[in-house]
Amino acid sequence: MGVTVLFFGQLTDITSSASIDWPMVTDSDTLKQEIIQRFPPLASKTFRLAVGKQLITANTILREGQTIAFLPPFSGG
Repeated sequence: MGVTVLFFGQLTDITSSASIDWPMVTDSDTLKQEIIQRFPPLASKTFRLAVGKQLITANTILREGQTIAFLPPFSGG
C-alpha cells in the first residue's frame, strides 16, 4: 500500500504533480532522502514535512496509508 506524498506551492513545479503514491518506507528521513533522489532539485529548496496534518521537526516512524506533505515556506497576511 505505501504512503501518499503531497507537494504544495513551488514544489509541485519540480515534481510535476501535487500527489504521488510512494512505496512504504520506515521513517520520514528515509522518505525525504528517496524523494530528493527522485527529484534532485528539491535538495536546494526549503520545505517542512507534515505527517498526518502534524508538522514534524524530527525523524518520524511512518505507517501504511499515511499522508506526508512537503510544505514550502508560506507567507500570508
